[in-house]
Amino acid sequence: MIKNAILFLAILCFSSCNYFKEEQKPEQGVARVNNAYLYPEDLKGIVPVGTSREDSIAIIKSFIDRWASQKLLYNAAELNLSQEKQKEYDVLVNQYKVDLYTKAYIEELVKRSVDTLVTDKDIADYYDAYKDNFRTPETLVRLKYIKLDKEHPKFEKIRKKFLSDKKKDFNDLNDISIQFKSFAFNDSTWVDMNQVYTKLPFITPDNRDTYISENISYQYPDSTDVYMVKVVKVLNKNNISPYEYIKPTLKQLIINNRKLELIKKLEKEITDDAIKNKKYEVYK
Repeated sequence: MIKNAILFLAILCFSSCNYFKEEQKPEQGVARVNNAYLYPEDLKGIVPVGTSREDSIAIIKSFIDRWASQKLLYNAAELNLSQEKQKEYDVLVNQYKVDLYTKAYIEELVKRSVDTLVTDKDIADYYDAYKDNFRTPETLVRLKYIKLDKEHPKFEKIRKKFLSDKKKDFNDLNDISIQFKSFAFNDSTWVDMNQVYTKLPFITPDNRDTYISENISYQYPDSTDVYMVKVVKVLNKNNISPYEYIKPTLKQLIINNRKLELIKKLEKEITDDAIKNKKYEVYK
């Protein structure tokens, strides 16, 4: 932990080399710590537009105090850390810079070159090949529900249409859905139990089996409202995930795999090119 903290301090100081300017004759300096000076241009952009004068002064003072404490800590570290430790951290800082630059460069190359067009066939083929690897982490459910006032004047008519599988009845319910306190009609979409617990708060992990079972319909009244629920399908934990449920995840996985392959290709090409042009040699 201490090592990480010191490394962070070293990295911070390294990345802020312009932040600690060494000058012999400061002109219009704002603050000084030993031979390091802070100038007005270093304060540009730290105060949001529209900030009051009082708050602006507080923000600037806080910035300057932080600058001074960082510089003082860095100076103390240079004096008190052993040369061996300083060399160790210099290596780590230099490696951090290398990693940062190469990562940013590779990301730019990949962003320009990777094929992000993923067809439904690509996704379906990937699913068929690897579906055994995609297991449900929890119970999934397909259901529909309506929450409405107990005293709704068309309660019985709504109940009949809710239980119907006719498209006309579904459209009729959609047309008057503004009258419901909450609802979900798309029973072809898989949802996880956390969403069910949120939308249907009378269901809990303890009573789940009572209210979540395939092909059941019921009404659950509370003090002022009634929940109408129809459960279509239930898929328990550790089953193969339904295609439609993980389709967005599969698309991202395909793109990520393409990125990894492209990175490997770029690394190989740049190494091969360096060997060919005698920029890279391994001495035996």
